[in-house]
Amino acid sequence: MEIKEIKDELYRLAGAEKAAESGADGSSKYADFSKSLNPTSLPMLGVRLPELRKLAKKIAKNDYKKFLGQNPMDSFEMETLQAMVIGYAKDDLSEILACAADFIPKIHDWSVNDSFCQTFKICEKPDCQKECWDFFMKYANSKREFEVRVVAVMLMSHYLNDEYIDRVIQVLNNVYTGDTPDKSDYYYAKMGVAWAVATVAAKYPEKCLAYMKSPDNHLDGWTYNKSIQKMCESFRVSEELKEEMKKLRK
Repeated sequence: MEIKEIKDELYRLAGAEKAAESGADGSSKYADFSKSLNPTSLPMLGVRLPELRKLAKKIAKNDYKKFLGQNPMDSFEMETLQAMVIGYAKDDLSEILACAADFIPKIHDWSVNDSFCQTFKICEKPDCQKECWDFFMKYANSKREFEVRVVAVMLMSHYLNDEYIDRVIQVLNNVYTGDTPDKSDYYYAKMGVAWAVATVAAKYPEKCLAYMKSPDNHLDGWTYNKSIQKMCESFRVSEELKEEMKKLRK
């Protein structure tokens, strides 16, 4: 598909949204709501993520590199397609990682970030997991907010398994989340780490409890407490563990 065709399809999908749920001024309520949750994004047309996934899969089956090279990424939807097409593309791992390396520094909002990470399932393949791990560890010492979030969400999404869990905890413990221990600094990195730690609690409760109790826990105070909050909000964490975690709040 050419870029114009893709944009026309996005406008068509956004138009369908507007016809179903438009406000008095004709603007999409869904776009307005999404923008309120994601203030760092580019302008939004108002296309829902499941529709973007369908379109991304279609693009990825064809000349995906042509799309990635020509995409102007001038809207939230076009950025999200870039993120998803990389994840859905079928190619040699080296080619996919090269596309990821080009895209990661351009990420500037949490939704595109998380769509990229959650779609990047090639790293779950046994013969790809180590090479992908090594690739993402290049960002583990980054001081760029969304590169940190990429690491946290990528590990949470694809590396919470017996082979990698101890390394995941170590990485989460040492990524940079700003110099200020509150949400005003590196907010999206902090939230990504807190989300990942809470997911560790759901999958490896004993390891997570030991980590949260450890004197070697380096999470800043806000991220530490936010991790516990997200554990307590999760249906996947036992009531017993929640009670233990509540006692550890700082």
